[in-house]
Amino acid sequence: MKTAMAGTVGALWGLAGVFVLIGSAVYRLTPRALEAADYPFSWYHWSTLSLLLLFMAYAEGYRGFQMGFSPRVAARAKYLRDHPSAGRVLLAPFFCMGYFHTTRRRQITSLSLTVGIVLLIITVHFVPQPWRGIIDAGVVVGLAWGLVSLLVFSFRVFLVEQFDFSPEVSDSEKLNDGQKQIQDTLATDGH
Repeated sequence: MKTAMAGTVGALWGLAGVFVLIGSAVYRLTPRALEAADYPFSWYHWSTLSLLLLFMAYAEGYRGFQMGFSPRVAARAKYLRDHPSAGRVLLAPFFCMGYFHTTRRRQITSLSLTVGIVLLIITVHFVPQPWRGIIDAGVVVGLAWGLVSLLVFSFRVFLVEQFDFSPEVSDSEKLNDGQKQIQDTLATDGH
């Protein structure tokens, strides 16, 4: 019973942590994006804004979040719920984002994306308005799409029996889980 409770708490903590991280970025960037409205826009500003909003909605929101990040985070939360450990529960948001106990490729991708995003944030900080606001508006659209998709996948993972997305756990994790299942089966059979 304690393990089931720990798994549920860990999964909820992981999802909430990721949601707060993305939500706080939307909250911080929205005023900066709106500051651009204080500047006069020419046709090329409007064109850039329109194209960037469409691009970020598709590339970041749909392709990045809806088709990749959000279902994987939800799948890892489900995995955490079903296979809790003290470390995973304690660091659940980082586990759900794929920073540890994952495939080597996923870990490298997660860390690389994080470094890239941090460098992009630093670079955009030096861009003058209204261009900075235009860029931030695109990011807000992509992140907002990501929040909605994360919310949808988070509910789905707990409400449907079949969730067909891989948590991308490492092979050693799968092996350890298989060994635990065998031990549990033997213990319940009385052997």
